[in-house]
Amino acid sequence: MSSSARIEDQLREKIIAEPEVILEDQDVMRALIAANERSMGGNIVDLRGIAMERLEARLDRLEDTHRSVIAAAYENLAGTNQVHRAILRMLDPVEFEVFLRDLGGEVAEILRVDTVKLVLESVQNDEDPAVKRLGDVLSVAEPGFIDGYVTGEQGAPMRAVTLRQIDEGDAAIFGDKAGYVRSEACLRLDLGEGRLPGMLIMGSEDPHMFTPQQGTDLLAFFAGVFERAMRRWLS
Repeated sequence: MSSSARIEDQLREKIIAEPEVILEDQDVMRALIAANERSMGGNIVDLRGIAMERLEARLDRLEDTHRSVIAAAYENLAGTNQVHRAILRMLDPVEFEVFLRDLGGEVAEILRVDTVKLVLESVQNDEDPAVKRLGDVLSVAEPGFIDGYVTGEQGAPMRAVTLRQIDEGDAAIFGDKAGYVRSEACLRLDLGEGRLPGMLIMGSEDPHMFTPQQGTDLLAFFAGVFERAMRRWLS
């Protein structure tokens, strides 16, 4: 017995003074439990050890969930700040053409999308000079086009915001960038009583930028601000 290893007095006093140091170290606790099981022999089932293993597994799962919740909260906060900055930039212009051009410029950059297009339904053609000047941002379509574009058929129910992945964008909307668009957000716009609807489309080369599983609250808020700004310009 005298030859068996002993804990150094200084270490022993440290453990006695601060036992939580041992309890909080998972690796040390596992080693102590394993040593205790070996000392009891193979014919004894240590229910306490089994319970501790299950508690450790449950704690690990809770920690993973906790980290996921925190990450999601930070992501939501970043997304909120992003949309707020885009809205403030969108409201800066005092001229309508600048307002629209900014959509495809600084507003798109803030939102980190590759392209932003505004589609307006009209019974007139798109030969208007203003439409031609803003052709890189603005498209004019016949009545019913928006519902058909989003739902695949005219008259079908349409959500305020539709997020989806696509093989490529529609050339009539995205122009020469259509071949690079892999996901899009379609924001339906109510431009006021007596006016045909509009649609704001955000396109991205990233197929995971917009997917049906994502929340739409922030984009719905952005669309609400945009359509109210449009109503003032059109009045």
